[in-house]
Amino acid sequence: MPSLSVLDLVPVRAGQTSAQAVASALDLVERADRLGYRRYWFAEHHNMPAVASTTPPVLIAAAAARTSRIRVGSGGVMLPNHSPLIVAEQFAALEAIAPDRIDLGIGRAPGSDPVITQLLNRSGTTSDVSRFPDHVTDIMALTSPEGATVRFTSGTEYQVKATPLASGMPQIWLLGSSDYSAQLAASFGLPYVFANHFAGEGLEHALRLYRDQFVPNESGEGPRTFVTANVVAAPTAEEAEERALPQLRMMARIRTGRPLTALETVEQAKADPFDAMAESMIASSRQKWFVGTGDDVQGQLAAFAAQYGVDEIMVSPVAGAYDGESLDASVGRAQTLELIASPAAVAA
Repeated sequence: MPSLSVLDLVPVRAGQTSAQAVASALDLVERADRLGYRRYWFAEHHNMPAVASTTPPVLIAAAAARTSRIRVGSGGVMLPNHSPLIVAEQFAALEAIAPDRIDLGIGRAPGSDPVITQLLNRSGTTSDVSRFPDHVTDIMALTSPEGATVRFTSGTEYQVKATPLASGMPQIWLLGSSDYSAQLAASFGLPYVFANHFAGEGLEHALRLYRDQFVPNESGEGPRTFVTANVVAAPTAEEAEERALPQLRMMARIRTGRPLTALETVEQAKADPFDAMAESMIASSRQKWFVGTGDDVQGQLAAFAAQYGVDEIMVSPVAGAYDGESLDASVGRAQTLELIASPAAVAA
């Protein structure tokens, strides 16, 4: 088995409050810590009824306080929404809170619709997407112990640091689902993650570009990469397929322009069939997911890791809930992490 990590969008299901969804996610990160998962990342999405992961740094701080071993981070911070200095300061503070346990995953997409992008622009300095490479290098410099030097046209210099006296740096990763992100990560000598959980196409090509074009930076490290995957595990294959249905339908809603809602329960999803086009999208997405019993999913993930030459897979536990399950916990998501965890890690 490859090492396993977790990507969390903090799903909000029907009848659940944001407080309950966040509490459930923090219980899940504690469980992942105990089960031996390598890292736990929070995504950044805005104004979605079924997603509560709007502010990764806040969730990371809470997760760091609840854990002792696992790396916690962003998957990712959507840099066009933020000033590079603000991101650097937030993650320098997180590194001080949990030294050597912070990952800063950075993405180029806005993570929302044009209206929200404009609102973010109104509330602060929003980065120009075209300057994404410059802003990545700014963050790399600002989070380093040496900081960055601003040079004015007058010739004078101004020293800027994300924190007064850093003793370490968050590990910076570039995230993406395109050739662009793979090539940029390679040129900067940074670790790279392909967002396979929502892209599903171009994975092999992107990884080949990254590995072939990689140029080591001053750290001297070689190429480091892993991939993400949507995963549902349950005691029976039938239950796993049922628990996968609410999230599969949510993805179909997004792709067909249907109104977004809180995540349905299994019973709600089964009671309201979609049209043929949406059902076809659901079937296509399902083929790329890892769904089944714990043993079956472990085998699928091991084969997937071997196929793409990675030693780590970041699973997005997308299991839905049945009517009557507690709103303060996520039985299906917790069950998924329990069933696919490495037996050796659990024993330790």
